[in-house]
Amino acid sequence: MFNYTFHWRPAFNALPRMFEGALVSLQIAVLSLVIGTAIAVVLALGRRSDNRLFYGFATGWVELARNTPALFQVYMTYFGLGSLGIHLDSYASLLVGISFNNAGYLAESFRGGLNAIPETQTRAARSLGMGATQAFRLVVLPQMFRIVFYPLTNQMVWALLMTSLGVTVGLNTDLTGVTQELNVRTFRTFEYFLFAAVIYYLMAKLITLSARLLAWRLFRY
Repeated sequence: MFNYTFHWRPAFNALPRMFEGALVSLQIAVLSLVIGTAIAVVLALGRRSDNRLFYGFATGWVELARNTPALFQVYMTYFGLGSLGIHLDSYASLLVGISFNNAGYLAESFRGGLNAIPETQTRAARSLGMGATQAFRLVVLPQMFRIVFYPLTNQMVWALLMTSLGVTVGLNTDLTGVTQELNVRTFRTFEYFLFAAVIYYLMAKLITLSARLLAWRLFRY
């Protein structure tokens, strides 16, 4: 029934390269989350804005990011922009695509977080002499991030897993790209991709555990 012979030694020998690829994947995930978070704050404000142009732009971004495949978004940054004369390398295309996706998903989480904060918080801050921007930055934003902390953690895990899409646009330095390159050279598909899956799983669990410890430290009171 099975004619496949397992060879684990090449996979174990390749672990250092796979760990280097895992660091690249983690780097892209962190950068995309930082960029996506910054954009998502603006989009969340746009979704609550009375300005039709601002609201329409934010709504269009959110709808496109949440209702199209992440692979399509990465393809558009690599092939779509390339056809318009804007050429990005594989790393940049993947980073932009995941950041676009993160911003769309986080914007709705942030909008919900902002809606959960009583308006009296802003009024109280303004009564103490704070300007509108200062009140938002020092009073509203910290409370919003506390409310959306766990959705933000979930998005970080999702961003990490989305980095595997880089192989479709020629990225060969992340974990999936390194694994695919090793697979092409040796045809030990099961062994290499099993190790890659375990590494992804451990990184995702590490992110979740770190977030829980951070939440316990920050939100005990």
